[in-house]
Amino acid sequence: MAVKFRDYYEVLGVPRDASKEDIRKAFRKLARTHHPDVATEKAGAEERFKEINEAYEVLGDEEKRKKYDAFGEHWKHGEGFTPPPESGGYGGWEGGDAGDAYHFEGTGFSDFFENFFGNRAGRGGFGGRGAAAGGSRARRGRDIESEILVTLDEVMNGAERSLVIQPRHHGHAAEKRTVTIRIPKGVAEGQMIRAAGLGEPGSSGGEPGDLFLHVRLERHPDYRVVEHDLYLDLRLAPWEAVLGATVAVRTPHGETRIKVPAGTEPGTELRLSGKGLPKGKSGEFGHLFAVVQVVMPATVSDEEKRHWQALADLSKSNTR
Repeated sequence: MAVKFRDYYEVLGVPRDASKEDIRKAFRKLARTHHPDVATEKAGAEERFKEINEAYEVLGDEEKRKKYDAFGEHWKHGEGFTPPPESGGYGGWEGGDAGDAYHFEGTGFSDFFENFFGNRAGRGGFGGRGAAAGGSRARRGRDIESEILVTLDEVMNGAERSLVIQPRHHGHAAEKRTVTIRIPKGVAEGQMIRAAGLGEPGSSGGEPGDLFLHVRLERHPDYRVVEHDLYLDLRLAPWEAVLGATVAVRTPHGETRIKVPAGTEPGTELRLSGKGLPKGKSGEFGHLFAVVQVVMPATVSDEEKRHWQALADLSKSNTR
């Protein structure tokens, strides 16, 4: 089945030969404008941010970008795109019937992404739990799998999500069904959410398979996630790093203030204990690390230059 092609380079506004750092900068700039938490134009901000996030999910990952680029020229022939069999999309699971697949709505990813990078075909039982073979014996339904994009707010609080699942057999769409799945508080990148009984129906009285959702965390314009810890860049003026300062920092738990000691060097990690993400059901939280960046003034007036020169004349610091 053909789906609409997405040009991720165009989404981020970068050329196809952009460096990894250029891609990261483009994402952060767009994310700070369109993330629903900070967007001035709320209408459409969530969908626009999902598009930006998806583009970075692909171009910011070396293996995904390589795979995407390998087929890029073929996609330019039209708006439609049919994933190649080896892509891992429709019919891509070893053990699945050729041409069998599942269309999902509500995972947070586009059809294009899920067709090319998703794992959406049915399987003959996850982890070896296959259906019984032969005649009219009860056959367990196959498990099905997909990826789900989870926001940090959902990680912090847990959530329920409505998904629409539509089986497709050899390109022919069957009836849609809407299911509700629970995203547990504290879920982590790469974790798998199991929704029992939401897979393929069984036959001859057999029980249904399960639905397995591989968690992908939505990228945030400010935070970098490492397991349950968060990292953010703390931008300081030179005099704040030299003299010390108390700086307001926004965390998922609300705004707090962090004390920067005098003489703090760039790259220093200042820890805010317990201000990270929840650790599953334990009731504990990870930490937030503010990574110091010293930012030079963009412009300097003549008067400021005189003061900087006076400081240079007074300073006995030996930096070399």
